Amino acid sequence: QVQLVESGGGLVQAGGSLRLACAASGRTFSSYVMGWFRQAPGKEREFVAVSTWSGGSRYYADSVKGRFTISRDNAKNTVYLQMNSLKPEDTALYICNARNGAYEYWGQGTQVTVSS
Repeated sequence: QVQLVESGGGLVQAGGSLRLACAASGRTFSSYVMGWFRQAPGKEREFVAVSTWSGGSRYYADSVKGRFTISRDNAKNTVYLQMNSLKPEDTALYICNARNGAYEYWGQGTQVTVSS
């Protein structure tokens, strides 16, 4: 029983930065693998970044590698996505994901819009 609430989205010009946050409520946040996905209108959801429960391992989609950084603060039950050098093609609903074995949870998302 984990609930995820994203924040930090907004409108930004190309080349700008945003930091997204995903706050988790429920039981045992630190044991979950946390990740970010995104979905643009008319397109399927795609993987963006993931962090293991300890934060020691991170993986990124090729499209965001070198520009985005995922991090987590288990004491605050929060995972972040720092997004730099944003491009119009980054425009999407950014959705937080938590997974532990067979259990998986999704947030409602926060909108990121990048203008050219």
